[in-house]
Amino acid sequence: MPDDAFIRGPVPMTKREIRILALAALKLQPGQIIWDVGAGTGSLSVEAALSVPAGQVFAVERNGAAVALLQQNKEHFALENMVIVPGEAPEVLAGLPDPQRIIIGGSGGKLAEILHCCQERLTAGGIIVINVVTIENLSLALKFLNHRPFVEREGLYMQTARLEQLGSQDFFRAQNGVWILSARKEG
Repeated sequence: MPDDAFIRGPVPMTKREIRILALAALKLQPGQIIWDVGAGTGSLSVEAALSVPAGQVFAVERNGAAVALLQQNKEHFALENMVIVPGEAPEVLAGLPDPQRIIIGGSGGKLAEILHCCQERLTAGGIIVINVVTIENLSLALKFLNHRPFVEREGLYMQTARLEQLGSQDFFRAQNGVWILSARKEG
């Protein structure tokens, strides 16, 4: 979906080009349980929920403004299969059903703790996708995914530029780069 299909505010949003690649890496299947940790505005949660209408997407977010945007986008797209989980991960993950797919977008400085929880709870054969923008989180995530039970580790760096107008001229405005990492849990 185009980015302007979503209700937006001051909260960062995963842009369309990154969503396309992250959703492809998830390899979604009908009926799956999906966690979107650090869901932000919910653009990935919404697209995942639309992709697996018989499944369930748990959008986990600690920021109050983002939780409000999640609710607005859930209503805007009339998504019954999207559950908003306000609160801090990994603590709020304890009450959720075990997922077959996990997306990690934001971590609030707790990426290591979130990854350990996700490793325990992700079902055998499940896929985790981690979108990171900082070198520190990239290093941590790569080290984490480099050990069993994770296999088939993949990654790419994506930076795009979008066509915009500057006065009467066209130019390409660079977007923030994102590393997209994924792996499958053995089993």
